Amino acid sequence: MPPTPSRFAHAYRALRQAILEGDLKPGARLPEDEIGLPFGISRTLVRQALQRLQADGLVDMGGKRTATVARPTLAEARDVFRVRRALEREAIRILAETWTPAHGARLEGHLRAEAEALAAGDDRASVRLAWEFHVVLAELTGNALMETWISQLVARCSLILALHGRPHSPDCSVGEHRAVLDALRDADAERAAGLMDHHLHLVEGRALDAPEAREPDLSDILSRYAAEAGAPAAARPLRPKGGKS
Repeated sequence: MPPTPSRFAHAYRALRQAILEGDLKPGARLPEDEIGLPFGISRTLVRQALQRLQADGLVDMGGKRTATVARPTLAEARDVFRVRRALEREAIRILAETWTPAHGARLEGHLRAEAEALAAGDDRASVRLAWEFHVVLAELTGNALMETWISQLVARCSLILALHGRPHSPDCSVGEHRAVLDALRDADAERAAGLMDHHLHLVEGRALDAPEAREPDLSDILSRYAAEAGAPAAARPLRPKGGKS
């Protein structure tokens, strides 16, 4: 039986979730033949799924090389967070203008799920529910384009945190999300937007405040090896005075 579009979609969704939940780490190789086996699809369909993930910013496809999970730089991370903050502030303002009790009930149910995952110590569910909260907010605006963009930006931020960031703090997320919901219920759009902006700055800080990996220093490395080999401290420099080799 030939592969169906639903199986292609299932492969795309499964790969995306595995990346966002951290099971597929940044830089992990994604061989097409291995991916196709569990889903029963051809390499052609696997490649299409990977290309879609590349469009989402989650996969790098380098010509003939095996695709890998993307490794966004800190500079790219700053750009992603800057755009995300602007869009989510606008989403909050739109939602405040169109707020209904049904919106509140939907978000309240989501926050209950976040709190239950936290109480159960389910870190994977906590991480997933934390970023899904932002996607739900975007969905409730009724603006399909905004929902698509915010969903993609949230996914990229999850990857950035997996690569650069400090550990997720679900207890902070639940409290910050609750504050945003309370402001929306109070019909205070500016306070809600400000709280969301503050929340996203904290999320960004977990990634951008993380120390960058330092290039190993040759003299440090050789000094350690020299000590292990029994050389005296402050041995003569690697290059004689005068700079000649």
